[in-house]
This record gives sequence, structure tokens and C-alpha cells, in this order.
Amino acid sequence: MKTFSTDAIQQAMRSSGMIPVFYHADIEVAKAVLDASYKGGVSVFEFTNRGGNAFEVFTQLLNHAQQYRDLMLGIGTVMNAEVTKKYIDAGAHFIVSPILKPEMAPICHQQNTLWIPGCATLTEIVTAKDLGAKVIKIFPGSVLGPGFVSAIMPVVPGLQLMPTGGVEPTEANLSAWFKAGVMCVGMGSQLISKEIIETKNWSRLQQNVTEALAIIKKVRK
Repeated sequence: MKTFSTDAIQQAMRSSGMIPVFYHADIEVAKAVLDASYKGGVSVFEFTNRGGNAFEVFTQLLNHAQQYRDLMLGIGTVMNAEVTKKYIDAGAHFIVSPILKPEMAPICHQQNTLWIPGCATLTEIVTAKDLGAKVIKIFPGSVLGPGFVSAIMPVVPGLQLMPTGGVEPTEANLSAWFKAGVMCVGMGSQLISKEIIETKNWSRLQQNVTEALAIIKKVRK
């Protein structure tokens, strides 16, 4: 099983500026989404722990991802230490949570696994940083908005923030986030739409990913 250093994962996140975020109960659909996203240009992908069979699908997806030498596959929506350990033992390259749960920090640090907790206040962000979080998820992004990021960046310099939830693959939205100072964005249904899944239009998904990455490159200049 391939492994990546926490530094390498951060660098890959920073480089592309985007992480697709996805869950599906059908492993074949999950594989197709992963394949199309990778072909579209991303090397960091977050599968979410949202369904009853999420662990089984994730472990199969991890095996499928072995064919892509540089693909980093993490697990999101992890809420406690027990589940954190379960997924790290299974081979997850990084752990993402929608909440700040301090008990998850030592598990990740002991295993040299990148821990990305979810925060919605400056107090939570500073607490996460003190607990050793190198990348912090801003959630829900649609509620907090780029203005929140702009306001806190001068207070705590050097933060590596990843807003998720409601981030849109448009120039206006992505420009606002990156100008505010985010390191990368997490994108789910705005990128991998219900229609794409229902029609199995994987070429459209690949195109969506490529276009979103091109916009990010443009707005970062």
C-alpha cells in the first residue's frame, strides 16, 4: 500500500487548489468518479464516511487507486478517534472532519497522518492549530463565506485553510475564496452533480474538474 508524507499531501493540495469531495454506496460509481476526477487533473480526493457501507467502499476504492501512482485518497466526515484509527489502519492517506474533535489529533499524529479538522470560529481554528492541525477545513463554507477568511487571516498569519460546503466552480466564487487567502477548496455536489451521477456522464465530470482547475490557476495569478 502506497503512503505519502503529510508535507507531500499539503503540497499537492496547494498545487491543484481543489479537492473533489464525494460519497456513493455503489463502488463502480465511486471508481468512475475517482477515475474521471484524476483524468481531469486532480491528485487529491476525499471520499466521505456518510453511508452504512462507506468503509467497505473506501477500502475497495483505495485498492482501485493503487494504479495511480500519485493519487492521494483521504476519508472525510470522520467524527471520533475510533473511526479515525479504523480508517488510518485501512490505509487512508489523510483524515477530514466537519468538526473539531481534539481526541482525533493524537491518533493522526502518532500515525503521521494529515488531520484536517472542521472549524467555524476563530477560537476553533486557533485550538485546532494548537493541537497540531496543519490544514484546517472551514465549514460550512457557504455560511461563513470568503469575508470570514479575509477577516481572520491577518489575526493568525500562515493558516492553511480549505473551505468546503457550497463552494462553486465559477470564476466569481473561486476568485473570492482565493483572494481571501485560502490554500485550496473542497468541492462536492457543485462539481459532481446529481445529474452527472444519474446519467453516468463521466466525460462531463472530467471536463468540470479540468475547467475548475483552470479557473483556480487563473484567479491565483
